[in-house]
Amino acid sequence: MLAPYGIGGAAGVHLREAPSDADVRVIVLQSKPYNGTAKGKVGKMSEASEFRHLVRISGRDLAGQKKLIVALADLRGVGYNFANVITKKLSLDPRVRLGTLTEEQVAEIEQAIQNTTKSALPEWYYNRRNDPETGEAKQLLGSDLDFIQKSDIEDEKNIRSWKGVRHSLGLKVRGQRTRTTGRKGRTVGVRKATLVAAAKEASAKKGE
Repeated sequence: MLAPYGIGGAAGVHLREAPSDADVRVIVLQSKPYNGTAKGKVGKMSEASEFRHLVRISGRDLAGQKKLIVALADLRGVGYNFANVITKKLSLDPRVRLGTLTEEQVAEIEQAIQNTTKSALPEWYYNRRNDPETGEAKQLLGSDLDFIQKSDIEDEKNIRSWKGVRHSLGLKVRGQRTRTTGRKGRTVGVRKATLVAAAKEASAKKGE
């Protein structure tokens, strides 16, 4: 008789003898279905009639052959964790391919991403918390995120804050060292020996 577990005693890997030949062993891998919620509700699977190689969500074409979470993370402003919590809110299986989703499921995902205030998520999930104009927490996507970032930098420049001054000078803002990195201008790559030789040549011309 074989041991109830596989090599090393890994749980979930069972060995059994084939009925035709006692020396042949078949490894049966047992995996549990995806648990959509903490209450044990299994995530909804896709019922699309045909596979789509490109799926358009929030104005961008996403690869249909990627898994749902990975494909959503390709959106500008949507990270892996945010995509994971959205799929759990909608009770979708995060392991399915994006191209197998139906039109209704894609519409639900797009609405959940764009109208995140209806999802009742914690504020720390959003990428725009305590907005200076509204004081609300919201999720910015695509060109809206780029526009807000540029406008915030311009506001820092206008009020002449320390970050704004550093941005205006084209220097690093977050305390990085600048002696050996971030060098710009004509001094990049200049060697000391070259400068010394140029100084000697200039002094020789003056002596003549």
